[in-house]
Amino acid sequence: MARRSWFLCFALALVACSARAAVVEHTFNVGNFSISQLCQPATTITAVNRRLPGPTIHVHEGDTVVVHVNNNSPYNITVHWHGLFQRGTQWADGPEMVTQCPIRPGHSYTYRYNASGQEGTLWWHAHSSMLRATVHGAIVIKPRNGEQGYPFPKPDKEEIIILGEWWNRNVFDLARDAFLSGTPMDPADAYTINGKPGDMYNCSGGNHKRRTYKLKVQSNLTYLLRIINAGVNTPMFFKVAAHNFTVVAADASYTTPYKTNVIVVAPGQTVDALIVTDATPSRRYYMVASPYESAVPNPGFRRTMATGIVEYAGAPRTAARRRPLMARMPAFTDKSTAHRFLSNLTALILPGRPTVPLAVDTSMFVTIGLGTAACRKEQTSCDPNQTVFAASMNNASFVLPTSMSLLEAHYMNVSGVYTRDFPDEPPLAFDYTKPPSDMDDITTKSTKVKTVAYNATVEVVLQNTALVALESHPMHLHGHNFFVLAQGFGNYDNNTAVKRYNLVNPQERNTLAVPPGGWAVIRFVANNPGMWIMHCHFDAHLPIGLAMAFEVQNGPTAETALPLPPADFPQC
Repeated sequence: MARRSWFLCFALALVACSARAAVVEHTFNVGNFSISQLCQPATTITAVNRRLPGPTIHVHEGDTVVVHVNNNSPYNITVHWHGLFQRGTQWADGPEMVTQCPIRPGHSYTYRYNASGQEGTLWWHAHSSMLRATVHGAIVIKPRNGEQGYPFPKPDKEEIIILGEWWNRNVFDLARDAFLSGTPMDPADAYTINGKPGDMYNCSGGNHKRRTYKLKVQSNLTYLLRIINAGVNTPMFFKVAAHNFTVVAADASYTTPYKTNVIVVAPGQTVDALIVTDATPSRRYYMVASPYESAVPNPGFRRTMATGIVEYAGAPRTAARRRPLMARMPAFTDKSTAHRFLSNLTALILPGRPTVPLAVDTSMFVTIGLGTAACRKEQTSCDPNQTVFAASMNNASFVLPTSMSLLEAHYMNVSGVYTRDFPDEPPLAFDYTKPPSDMDDITTKSTKVKTVAYNATVEVVLQNTALVALESHPMHLHGHNFFVLAQGFGNYDNNTAVKRYNLVNPQERNTLAVPPGGWAVIRFVANNPGMWIMHCHFDAHLPIGLAMAFEVQNGPTAETALPLPPADFPQC
């Protein structure tokens, strides 16, 4: 009888869990509207539902998400659900001309995908041109049983903190002009916290007071900050004066609790951190986002910072008249602080969570960096050698197709859209951190992809090069998480690096900031059939070629094969 009761309780628990799964539906109206920042004339931006940032998608693990996208803007648009695996819903991943043709102006498309097997903070953003500068928002995936399922003390409250960049120019025009001229993009005019630059920027009048994000807190509570770097080109340091953090997750993967007073987050990355409001309530406190300038030579970041203000409930009126306490920020070029944070995170070992595969089926050594390429006919400005600024992986500078997406070509077995010859190693070995001055830095344009078998374990050494500049490129892999086994500075040396591999609890990521002038080793299981781009999450580097794609073949069953495309899939 007791055994029968146990089975009955277990069955009821399963029913309760499955009943929790819901359909979460949103409508995204993408359009242009004018907004004034920095006391400048109004700038026309493209955004969702006239909001910056856009709406947050709140779901529980196992829910289905349905988003109706109406493109009322004058630009082609797609939406990428950054970090979502899209297993079984591969056609919904969103990158333009990789997964799909864009949604044309005046047209609509409905994305449908599931949020299974993931918990934490992710985000969504445009994956067309540079529109993600203003077309972005958060995705919060809570455990199936809610906050009780957190593997850390339940916070009293939660807040979303989205770090971004702001240009006083239309970003579509900015990206187009940079591409046509073959020159680097202009740096952002300001950095933002939840769409607001804060009061550290020169601005006449009182407008800046409305352009500063304020977080009102109560004393002695624990807040979970869901921090997202939606910036286009800038890694960020983030601090709150007189407060410390405990990091509990990164890229929607739980971490061993990590105590720190500064958080480092590269474009595309997310960090979940607990903060206890135990400071003196009679003061106000700045939260600050400042740029981490990893590039040498420096490309021209604005050496400014975005600010928000933390205010305690019940503080005396005099607190509002005193300037908030400022955090002591790292130097803009503080490589050691950035590396310490980014390399010290480890995974929280939990029952049922993925573990590091020990046997490797495919090994790759991939150089990433900047160089030059031959001018294309549509580019208006070339140097005397008829070359322009470019980027590459293993000396292949990726070019997206124009007539059909990579995934459609893969599914229909159409030739001529891409080739299956992305190299497993660079064409030439050299001192990647200090190349000879007379070395040729010209790269070739390509549509090369790497084909791997379903469920193969892939290990990739990512090696930064210094042909043009040393820089911490944030490399993002679609459709998968990967384990970060090791990372360091200089040239990768297999004999010494292997001894440093963390095969027990390495951090799990979807976006990795490869150390400037250094390397990182990642390992993942190609358990998601389809076409998955891996690219630098600096928007300035994607259109000039810092990308490649993995073509993951079908598995042996219908459940492990790429499904049919949706009937209403956008066409080129």
